[in-house]
Amino acid sequence: MVWTLGQLALRFGCELRGDPDVRVDHVGTLAGAGPGAITFLAITLYRPHLAKTRASAVVLDAASAADSPVAALVSSNPYATYARIATLLHAPDDSGPQVGRIAPGAVIDPAAQIGAGVQIGPHAVIGPGCVLGEGTRIGPGCVLTANVRTGANCELRARVTLESGVHLGDRVLIHAGAVLGADGFGFARDRDGWVKVPQLGGVRIGNDVEIGANTTIDRGAIEDTLIGDGVKIDNQVQIGHNVVVGEHTVMAAFVGISGSTRIGRRCMIGGSTGFVGHLEICDDVAFTGDSMIARSIDKPGIYSGGLPAEPARLWRRLAARFRQLDTLAGRVGSIEKAVGLKGAAPETQEADHD
Repeated sequence: MVWTLGQLALRFGCELRGDPDVRVDHVGTLAGAGPGAITFLAITLYRPHLAKTRASAVVLDAASAADSPVAALVSSNPYATYARIATLLHAPDDSGPQVGRIAPGAVIDPAAQIGAGVQIGPHAVIGPGCVLGEGTRIGPGCVLTANVRTGANCELRARVTLESGVHLGDRVLIHAGAVLGADGFGFARDRDGWVKVPQLGGVRIGNDVEIGANTTIDRGAIEDTLIGDGVKIDNQVQIGHNVVVGEHTVMAAFVGISGSTRIGRRCMIGGSTGFVGHLEICDDVAFTGDSMIARSIDKPGIYSGGLPAEPARLWRRLAARFRQLDTLAGRVGSIEKAVGLKGAAPETQEADHD
């Protein structure tokens, strides 16, 4: 699709510095873009590329606009504005007739309800009691076992599995290989082993949620696992049973959330962050990557946990010292007690491991 800079400035509320008749039809990087492309500058790391860009236009903030050698769309949030422009320029071709299409090889139970304009790919399976909202697209090899509901205009890419009792809101996008509604990891210890706890809840996904490839979201044990509106989940994330994720929270790849954890709204969770179960995380919390969250958090802010990599010889020395911390803490507590410091811990005080 081709748009002029004047049209884009008007549509997205930008200040235009340059010729409004310049036309763009695709996006590119600052370093790699050529004529006809629009790019953006949102991170100072890439600022050296601005002076040499060959793009037709750049989306950037007011502080950088004077340094742009090409036309500029000035925005207070260049990255979000670029995202909206890229979506506009690279929108899928919906010019064809909006009619439902069921590919050969798809298996649809007679008791399923298929809305207007639904598309179902080859070898997909739609089980009894399923309800597909209008305009929903089911990719090849997807399996909706039974009593699954989708809202309007959802999209399931290839090989997505939705187990019984999964409910999607409107405009939910699920990438290939994701599994929603598998049994939660619930087992009761018994004298002779483990007794499986029936997983009787479902999974409820809000509106405008995106779920990455090969991500898994377990069904609840009794009540449902809940994902709020606008949540964005990266690839290969594991969400345990009865987890609640608040609206507009985002999480990067390899995050693991143990059962019955409640995460607030607008949280940002870095890659490979892990949560122990039964925690409460308040709204507006950010976790940097590789953090380990073992306690509830009731104050917004940025939190970090875990240790960065060090040279192997130094790491071995540090590890040896970690093992001595408990003994050292006891010795310090005894000294504080002996000199009468307020709040001194006795030598036999146990560490808090919750």
